Order: sequence, then C-alpha cells, then structure tokens
Amino acid sequence: MRKKNKRQVFEKIEVVDAGAKGKTVAKAPDGRVIFLSNTVPGDVVDVQTTKKRKAFFEGVAIHFHEYSDKRTESVCEHFGVCGGCKWQHMGYQHQLFYKQKEVENNLLRIGHIELPKPAPILGSEKQYFYRNKMEFSFSDSRWLTLEEINSNVDIKDKNALGFHIPGMWDKILDIKKCHLQQDPSNAIRLATKLFAEQNDMQFFNPRKQEGLLRTMIIRTSSIGELMVIIQFYDDIEEKRELLLNHLQNTFPEITSLQYLINRKPNDTIYDQDIICYAGRDHIFEEMEGLRFKINAKSFYQTNSEQAYELYKITRDFAGLTGNELVYDLYTGTGTIAQFISKKAKTVIGIESVPEAIADANSNATLNGITNTTFIVGDMKNVFTDDFIALHGVPDVIITDPPRDGMHKLVVEQLLKVMPEKIVYVSCNSATQARDLALMKAYYKVEKMQTVDMFPQTHHVENVVLLRKRTSL
Repeated sequence: MRKKNKRQVFEKIEVVDAGAKGKTVAKAPDGRVIFLSNTVPGDVVDVQTTKKRKAFFEGVAIHFHEYSDKRTESVCEHFGVCGGCKWQHMGYQHQLFYKQKEVENNLLRIGHIELPKPAPILGSEKQYFYRNKMEFSFSDSRWLTLEEINSNVDIKDKNALGFHIPGMWDKILDIKKCHLQQDPSNAIRLATKLFAEQNDMQFFNPRKQEGLLRTMIIRTSSIGELMVIIQFYDDIEEKRELLLNHLQNTFPEITSLQYLINRKPNDTIYDQDIICYAGRDHIFEEMEGLRFKINAKSFYQTNSEQAYELYKITRDFAGLTGNELVYDLYTGTGTIAQFISKKAKTVIGIESVPEAIADANSNATLNGITNTTFIVGDMKNVFTDDFIALHGVPDVIITDPPRDGMHKLVVEQLLKVMPEKIVYVSCNSATQARDLALMKAYYKVEKMQTVDMFPQTHHVENVVLLRKRTSL
C-alpha cells in the first residue's frame, strides 16, 4: 500500500508559469515542481501540498502574499467550485499567451519539431456565452459548501440542476447562472428546476439509481434555433408530459423539444432512442451559405463562430485550386469536407460513427453538394492500401483526430500515401506533437496557427500545414 502523504507547507512561493491541464507551476525549495490549481502566474503564495511524488508536488495556495498583475475578477459566482472555467481569474490576453506557449512547447519538446515563425494565436471575439451545447445534471443531493456543512442548519433544498464537481461522479453543483451559453439557456434551466420542484418531480440519485429527472441538454445555433432534450429515468407519462408542456408553453422559441427514457447506469444518450415531443427533431446551423442539420446526437464544434474561423484556416492551409482529390480523416459529420468542397475536385471523408456519416450524407444532400463521399469505419481498418487503390491517391489529406491523436497505423499509412500536403487540426497539441515527430523525416511544418475555441479554459486548437520534403 502507498504510504499516506504527509502534507507540507512552503511559504512565499512565486508562481512562475502555466502548465498542462490548466494547472500553474511553481518551484519548491528543493527544486521540485509544484502544480497548483488556484493561482495565476505572478502570484506569491504559501502552498500546502496535497500530493508528493518523486519529481513533483501537487498543492493548493492557502495564503496570498502578492497578487499577480495577470489576475482579473472572475464574473461567475461559482468560480473555484465549478470546474468549467478554470482560467476565469486570468486576463484573457494572458490566457492566450499561455495557450500559445503550451502548444509551441509541446511541439518543440515532445515532437522536437522545427517550427516556422508562428502566427499570433487567434482569440475568440466572444469570451463568454460562446458555447452552443451544454449538458446539465439533476441531483436530489446537491454539493454543499463548507459554510453550509459547518452551519449546523438542517438544509432542506438539496435539489440541484447543474454540473458535476470535478472528479466526483455523484456530486452536482447547483448552478444559478452559467456564463458559457447565451440566453435563454439560463432561463430554461432555472424554469425547469422551479417547475419540477413545485410539482413534486423527483431529481435523480445516481447512487441509488432512482428518480424521474436525470439530465438536460440545451443546444443553440448561430441563427437562433434552439433544442432542449430532457433525459428521464422513471417512465411516468403524466409528470413527463406536464414538464414538457410547461417548457413548450413557456418557451415558444424552442425549435426542437425532445426526451428519452434512460434506465442504464450511465447518462450517455448515444445508444438510446430519442423521441421528438414538439417541433423538429433537429436544428440548423449555417456557415458561408451551407446549412448543417444537427440532431440530438450530432457532433458540432461547440463554439460556432470560432469553428468558422478554424475551418477558414484549414481551407487556406490546404491551398486548393479545384483540381485536388482530398481525404478528410475523422470527418465527423462532414462539416470540414463540405466547407472545402467547392474548392476541391473530390472530397472523401472517413469516420467511425455511423450516425455521424448519416448526418454528413444528409447535409451534403441538403446543400446540393455532389463531390463528397462519406465512408464509415474504424480509421486504422478503413484507411488502407485497398482503400487508396479504390478511391485514388489524394493530393491533400486533412486530419482532425480526437484528443488521443492518430493511431500509429494511420500515421504509417499517411507515410505510405505521401500526399503533397497534410493539414493536421488538433485539440491536443501533445498528441499532435507525438504524431508530427513520426512524420518529421518526411514532412516539414510550413505553417502553424493556434485558435482559441474555449475562452476561460486551458483548451485550445492548433492547425499545422505539413509539406512533403523536397529532398525525398
């Protein structure tokens, strides 16, 4: 068994940098790194350690001697408890600086990549209320603050409709106002909670696996359409319809009102039947005249405005003339493929999720696009020599993999195909760096553009243009 860590206190420690996963970095007196969660670079603090490892500590600031000039006032009353906006106390210009720094450090240190002079990170015009999809959880035993616990008061209002406390699957923080999604998101959530309590609707208990109300998903689009999905655990028709009718009457602007009954141990909706109660079973998003149908299970970039900027950069890096065969790996619902299609001869998208490919085909038909083909299957099993022989050798490959990056067999196939250009879009620069390292003997990074899709968080997207080395 691991021995219980003895907590230590280090006094007047300067926070010197921001690190991975939103942590900040300081140095202990013995030279070991300390990773902190409640500071900003430039703060001078006393630190209490929470974990001790051979090479580093994890800790929390328990007293502030000096506050950094990089700090700003957080706007959300839930900051510090809710894990959604961990960098809200850092000025936005400094968030951008540390995001770009992390991307460059990962590519240099992990991938040992020779980088061109980087373009300045592209910040988001909207720093709040930029997300188009939010998921909230119901709970009959909400997270209690330390003040509430120590008050010795018998707390009656234990229901919550909000977010999971970081690292705690069964604890939900009741959210009064979230600054991530535009109105009427907050109004819908608050009205749902109030009506449910007034009508004795039981909130879910994940430990006991019982209750009526389980989760709520709200999706919005840049053209003002609105989807609300209520996930129920108990199948009680009278109460279900009472709530859904209330939402329909109170918020007539809801374009799509849907629900599902889910009695599985987990909340995921992707293996469940979703029922359209009122309106359409989808909403629309638009981009450069293209319309994308989004249903309850569809993937779409969660920041619509920045997605448009990201796709423009991807198209620009591809440098298409209208004569190219383009492969779009990990195409999702085919948004990038369709966005670039008018600049290419043919675009072939590959994706492992059948529902996403169905969406891609549906949207291509909707938009009158005839030069795209979408194929479903596990990338490492589909993207093979036989696939190339059937569809042709691509001039350009665009790849936008999940956070884990590309499978090594996919990288190996890329190096067999050897297109003139590869545009690599990544939401995780560490795995992007790993993949680029495998290709650097054959490809040079010609351009790089970091894009902030997620203000107030440490997450960031990075796009690189790889061009085949002329010496090969």
